Order: sequence, then structure tokens, then C-alpha cells
Amino acid sequence: MKRVVVTGLGMINSLGLDKESAFAGIIEGKCGIKTIESFDTEGQSVTIAGEIMNFDPLSVLDAKEAKKADRFIQLGLKAAAEAIADAKLPEDVDRERFGVASASGIGGLPNIEKNSVVCNTRGPRRISPFFIPSSLVNMLGGFISIYQNLKGPNLASVTACAAGTHAIGEAAKSIMVGTADKMLVVGAESAICPVGVGGFAAMKALSTRNDDPQTSSRPFDADRDGFVMGEGAGALVLESYDDAVARGATIYGEIIGFGESGDANHITTPTMDGPLRAMKGAYKMAGEPKLDYVNAHGTSTPVNDKNETAAIKELLGGKENCPPVSSIKGQIGHCLGAAGAIEAVVCLMAMRDGVLPPTINHTTPDENCDLDYVTEGARKADVNITMSNSFGFGGTNGVVIFKKI
Repeated sequence: MKRVVVTGLGMINSLGLDKESAFAGIIEGKCGIKTIESFDTEGQSVTIAGEIMNFDPLSVLDAKEAKKADRFIQLGLKAAAEAIADAKLPEDVDRERFGVASASGIGGLPNIEKNSVVCNTRGPRRISPFFIPSSLVNMLGGFISIYQNLKGPNLASVTACAAGTHAIGEAAKSIMVGTADKMLVVGAESAICPVGVGGFAAMKALSTRNDDPQTSSRPFDADRDGFVMGEGAGALVLESYDDAVARGATIYGEIIGFGESGDANHITTPTMDGPLRAMKGAYKMAGEPKLDYVNAHGTSTPVNDKNETAAIKELLGGKENCPPVSSIKGQIGHCLGAAGAIEAVVCLMAMRDGVLPPTINHTTPDENCDLDYVTEGARKADVNITMSNSFGFGGTNGVVIFKKI
């Protein structure tokens, strides 16, 4: 099968509107989590999130089209445009062999909420005609395919917080088996709205450190009390290694392994077994290499961080064999279905710059979380092979491994 490499990157999150500023903020240990400003939080038990500020939808859509696209689509279009520009593709690229693999965990939740209220208060005839097409997850790929003129496979992953990583795997498979020559992967999420925050809060999944937003997300810390919602998008241009070399493209890294699994256990409580099997699948496919860095799912929830630590140790045969591990969710929050795509971009930029992203807000050790989490701040390192983990509700898991070329 064909080798698959990454030749273009794009990213937007609460620390930056482009990949360079967002990555710089992550590496500097800045935090984009603060008190929610996009809606009135009165009555909410959680009032903090990693919101993106100063994003103008008209930077990617005209005013008429912007009304037809939920915010997650708008963010995805922004990251997609950056990745396409970054890849420096030739003008004569075969658009019929160039596809898109999109991902979102929830999709247009703000629009669903808004139109539900309209239906109940003003009647079904007042529902927006753009409601359905602005809310469907696969419309992310639909809009992107139109704006980027991509006529190859148009796929969508809707696997909760593993969606972005699963989309990378699906896109890589398309190139490996020959149904496409190039694929644009885009994971996007924007579910910070009253019902989104209220719903996760009702599950007791979110941190309630409303009085201290900057330290609310504390991956692997003994005092962690839940994740913090974030929003954003990540995008990657994938193509065959031979095509990339032939056109002299800049190659960020090669996808050498990916793994997928299901817990078959509980709809919201993760196990160690499911994530471990996904890691094993990716690790075996990659040839069981020496890992230089693991970008953890690291949600700052009591169960995930303990289980993920145990699974990494089990995979590599003990703590002494484990590389540095970190989670960037302390900086930008948990971007749900976009997390895997954003974190893949971060892994590739970490390899490019030879730097390990830090885990911030780690002040109290947990005996069940005893790996090197890069808690002292960003660390310069020779980063040649990275693994990125993503686990979602429903017991769905995805892992991808990249190698520097």
C-alpha cells in the first residue's frame, strides 16, 4: 500500500486564529480558558470555556453564505483554507482524486438549540430553512468540498471525541488503497452554548472551578475535577509519499500507524482495555518504534487520566520505557470532535520545531499518574516519532502515530 504523508496544516483555537500563533501559545503555556462571553451563563453550574475570540466568519464566507453555516463549519473552513495554502499544491492538481474527511463530535448544536426554541415558542413554520444543512456534521465536509473544489471521497466521522483522529485514519486508508491521491482532513467543533455546557455539566463531566478558569483544566493532577469545553478546528493535507516527493513538497511527517477499538463497556465511563487495544493496533502497524512523545487524550477527568496512564505503561512495558507525555487541554480546553485533528497538528509542529508541549496546571502529583508529563514548561527535544490518543463517549478510540522524514 502507498505511504501517506502530511504536507499542509491549519489550526484555530482559543489561543490563536492560525496554526503559528495557536501553537506558540500552547508552547508558551498560555491558557485560553476564561469566563464564557458568548451567552448569558446565569443559572449555569459551569461558566468557563475555551472560547475563540475575534474570529470573523466573513474572513471565510460572504455574509449570505455565513447565515447557512453553523460556527463549527465556519471554523473548519478557516483551518481548511490555511492547510490548503500551506501545502502549496500545484494549479493542475486532480480535483477528482482529491477528497475530504471531516469530523465533529456534535456538529451544529447551537443551531439545534436555537431552532428548537423557535419551534416551541413561535411554531414550526418559523424554523430557518438553513437549520438542517447548517447543523449536520457532514456539512462541514460539504462546505469545504465546495469552497476548495474537492471532488474525491467526501467522508465524515461522528465518533465523539475520537472523531478527528478517526478522520485521519479514514483519509489515510483512502490514499493507501487508491480511492484518492490526496485528502484534506478537517476536524471542527463549536458546542459552547447553553444546552452544550448545561448538558455536559449535568453529567458531572466538567470542571466547576468557575472562580479560577486559568487553572481549571488540570490533566493528570491529583486535584483534577473534570474537563473544560473548548472550540476550534484542525486541518491536515494528506497525500502519497511519492506524489509529495515528486512535487518537492514540504513533508511534516508520515503516518506510520493508526489504531481503532471499541470498549464495549459503558456509554460514558472509559476503560483501560479499549484505549490500550487502539494503541497496540497503531503501535504494531508502525513497527513498534521508539516513541519520542505521546500527546495524550488527557482530559483532566479522574478516570480518563488514570486509565490512559496505565494503558501507556502497559503498551510500552513499564514506566521506565515510556517517553514524555503531555496534554494540551489545559491550554485550550477539550475541543471534542476537533481535538484529534488539532492535537495531530500540534504533534507535527512539535516534530518540526523539536519541542515538547507542556502540561500546564500540574501542581499536585497523583500516585496513579506517574509518568513524565512535561510539567516544567515546554522542553526542547529531538522528536522523530509521536503518538496521539483520542477516546470518546460510547467507548470509541482512535490513535495515530507520525514519523518525521
